[in-house]
Amino acid sequence: MTDCDGITDEELIVRVADERALFACLIERYEAKLRRYIKRVMPGIGDDLDDVLQDIFVKVYVNSRGFDPSLRFSSWVYRIAHNEAVSWLRKKKARLELVELGDDDFQTFVESVEDASDETNVRLVKDAVERVLGEMQEKYRTVLVLKYLEGLQYEEMSDILKMPAGTIATHLHRAKKEFMNIYRTHHE
Repeated sequence: MTDCDGITDEELIVRVADERALFACLIERYEAKLRRYIKRVMPGIGDDLDDVLQDIFVKVYVNSRGFDPSLRFSSWVYRIAHNEAVSWLRKKKARLELVELGDDDFQTFVESVEDASDETNVRLVKDAVERVLGEMQEKYRTVLVLKYLEGLQYEEMSDILKMPAGTIATHLHRAKKEFMNIYRTHHE
């Protein structure tokens, strides 16, 4: 494999057109991240995950010449992943699996998942989150996943979702409310 240490993502994608072997570096850097993201925004993906992931990387490669090097590669690749997820959902008209949760505040809940030490409790909490996320409207599920599970900042989310930061803030506020409302209906 080509040594790509010390080369930024942005440099790699620009050089891919002339040095195809560098694309393997981008796949290595982003495959696990995108796999995790797709699983989170599409809880019902199942066996189609690898196909969606492959479609994402094909689009990245095919569109590599159109990448604007003044932008962040990570935002660009997540935007492609987001579009592929939306496309897959429309094609399949999938009804996503259910999810549950455990705190009144989404941020506190996410932190509790990260701090949980009992493996059984962690699994139960993760299962609960997946069920609730699966019932949420796509636009709200996506902002929660990007912000709290992927750890992105508003600027990156704005680039990926192609919406102003103020709209993202509004969606996040509404998403947290929807999340807790769905959770409460499962636990009353």
